Amino acid sequence: MAVVFDKPSLWQRVAPVFQGFDGPLALAVALLAGMGLLVMYSVGFDHGTRFADHGRNMLIAGAVLFTVAQVPPQRLMALALPMYMAGVVLLVAVALFGITRKGATRWLDIQITVIQPSELMKLAMPLMLAWWFQKREGQLRALDFIAAGALLLVPVGLIVKQPDLGTAVLVLASGLWVIYFAGLSWKLILPPVLLGVIGVVVLVSMEGDWCQPGVDWKVLHDYQKQRVCTLLDPTQDPLGKGFHIIQGMIAIGSGGVWGKGFMQGTQTHLEFIPERTTDFIFAGLSEEFGLLGVLALLAGFTFLVLRGLAIAIEAPTLFSRLVGGAITLNFFVYAFVNMGMVSGILPVVGVPLPFVSYGGTAMVTLGAGLGILMSIARSKRLVQT
Repeated sequence: MAVVFDKPSLWQRVAPVFQGFDGPLALAVALLAGMGLLVMYSVGFDHGTRFADHGRNMLIAGAVLFTVAQVPPQRLMALALPMYMAGVVLLVAVALFGITRKGATRWLDIQITVIQPSELMKLAMPLMLAWWFQKREGQLRALDFIAAGALLLVPVGLIVKQPDLGTAVLVLASGLWVIYFAGLSWKLILPPVLLGVIGVVVLVSMEGDWCQPGVDWKVLHDYQKQRVCTLLDPTQDPLGKGFHIIQGMIAIGSGGVWGKGFMQGTQTHLEFIPERTTDFIFAGLSEEFGLLGVLALLAGFTFLVLRGLAIAIEAPTLFSRLVGGAITLNFFVYAFVNMGMVSGILPVVGVPLPFVSYGGTAMVTLGAGLGILMSIARSKRLVQT
């Protein structure tokens, strides 16, 4: 008697790979990616192959997201320490043998290609600290938080030395989120916050004296001092250091409520906005799509952050909750810092706008971060099924 076996269809063989993917998170990413492609088509249409390259970078980031999502959180936790150690070693190598471009030593030639190790720390840092606190779950002491702070400050210090303040801010934020979610007391959080507020007030009040030529700030490089002083008063050098901020604010203001229309941005297409496809692309979006376009973008990021936090809250382990929360709020930091610097309320530090700004390395890092979030979401759903 012959036995007949039903041959599974192609979808039946492929479906398990997609099982457990979080639909709302995927929708949030798709909406932001669609807005990014729309804006890039407009601001980069006469900028070589920027639009095509941006689309290619998104596809690569999507492949990275899909691949990382297949890795269970337990395996990610096992990779945390090796990734962190490799990142620190590479940062030390950059300090010793790195390639210098435009006054910054951020790259390392590994013969096959040139890499920027600081990008690795955006993911390695939250993974490492989440691993650290997972190992000490239920027996946390003050010394554990001090050790976590040391683990955070070593790579941040090496990145600041390059110098690369934008990446340093993102790595610092990713670590601080983990430490905060692990249970850091408000009594330890408030003093640095108050000192920061006092420092800003003093800086604003002393701007006239401290921003004079020849005044050495000691703790900052000259170009970093210039960025802060330009933020406080961009009209001091309107055709030099203040040009970026002034033109960005003009573009944002000229968009009004409705915007000038798709492909109709004069500040953008007449090239008044420097770096219009990278750091300052938010100015181009605001000019062409106005307040409504900005609100739509903010809604997309809000949707993404809320969904990411929901995934983190529902995660089954402390490691997953800490990593998920930190990576999610780093998207908030990305967007807040970029929009703030383009709007003239934060110094220009070179942080891209997620999914909208052009940049291959940053896009891949974002894709890997989203892949970790998707992995956390999948792990919970697969356990339930």
